[in-house]
Amino acid sequence: MFEAIYVGMTGLSTFSRNLTIIGNNVSNINTPGFKSSQLSFVDLVYNSLIASGSSNAGSEQQIGAGVGSGSTRVLFKQGTLQQTGNATDMAVDGNGLFVLRSGDKTTYTRDGQFVFDADGFLISRATSARVAAFGGGALEDLSTASLRAIPGQATSLVRFVDNLNIGGTTDTVNVSVFDAAGGSHALTVVFTNNNTTQAGSWLLEVRDEAGATVSTGEIRFNADGSPADGFNTHAFTLSPGGVAPTQITFDFGPAGGFSGATNFSSQDSTLKVSSQDGFAAGALTTAAFDADGVLTANYSNGQSRRGQRIALAFFESPENLKPNGGAIFDNSSSEPVILGNPNSGAFGALAPQSLESANVDLAQEFDDLIISQRGFQASSQVISATNDMIQQLFDIQQKRA
Repeated sequence: MFEAIYVGMTGLSTFSRNLTIIGNNVSNINTPGFKSSQLSFVDLVYNSLIASGSSNAGSEQQIGAGVGSGSTRVLFKQGTLQQTGNATDMAVDGNGLFVLRSGDKTTYTRDGQFVFDADGFLISRATSARVAAFGGGALEDLSTASLRAIPGQATSLVRFVDNLNIGGTTDTVNVSVFDAAGGSHALTVVFTNNNTTQAGSWLLEVRDEAGATVSTGEIRFNADGSPADGFNTHAFTLSPGGVAPTQITFDFGPAGGFSGATNFSSQDSTLKVSSQDGFAAGALTTAAFDADGVLTANYSNGQSRRGQRIALAFFESPENLKPNGGAIFDNSSSEPVILGNPNSGAFGALAPQSLESANVDLAQEFDDLIISQRGFQASSQVISATNDMIQQLFDIQQKRA
């Protein structure tokens, strides 16, 4: 009879432990990257008894010793993705965990709350561990240190589009170009109609900011208004003081085509610059990631550069990872790890400017809460009923006395 009290006590202990796990799940419902846990219930060792007055092994009685708590299992199902608008927040939509490095220690997380520190390293807000990139078959710290600035680029090609009025006399187009040091120069290109000397001919003069002539030349158009072969470009050298000379080509479109400059009759000339390939030096303004996990650096001069690609880790049995607080997991069981990048192989895509919410299912947790509460109550009733039966035995003994 006393065994029943011990059996009831195992129920109280196990259901109480389960309530703690449920409470931990519910309390972390707003923790990004949190993975809920589940307690395993196991029946305890059975005692084998032979029924009184029988020697038949078939009459053996199996008396259970109650319930115990096994291991806790981490549930790695996907949490809901929520946009944050923060350029360095990210979430994994599918398989994979972010890789964090602190000295020689490597940990893993689904919490993508990251930020760049003063040295340009991407770190976890929760632990300050550095986020790893994966490239060339090895892990490395992800950093913007080499992307903080880019030098200027000299202009080598200027493209023109739209129309030079065939009946006009002159036209002027302003052109901004960059020298070898990234310095900006405002050039003026003056077009003078030379049709009376040569059909479709225009003379051009390139002037610098001081009005000095830098270069002269000629462009020609066919009778249909398209640029003429051999006269559809003009090359010259820009030699500002103290800077290496720069070779620049004005491109007025393909010969015989109509995607560049044209020479039609119209009320006004509309010739303009469509593009030029130079730019000034630039400083890093923002850094963000795309769905492939590639870092894109944006600069004050309007340019952008691609950097490292964030690393992800894949485990066939992620439930074997050990939770270590802060939504961090240790691979203390030496579970085989596969390293890769988002949107490749078995890995999910990266969701930029988003975080993965906790995967806690409140409805399921409340279900488990009620079952555990009732299980605890029933176990206490077993103890209470057993105690009453023992008290009745005591009462019988007292009456005999």
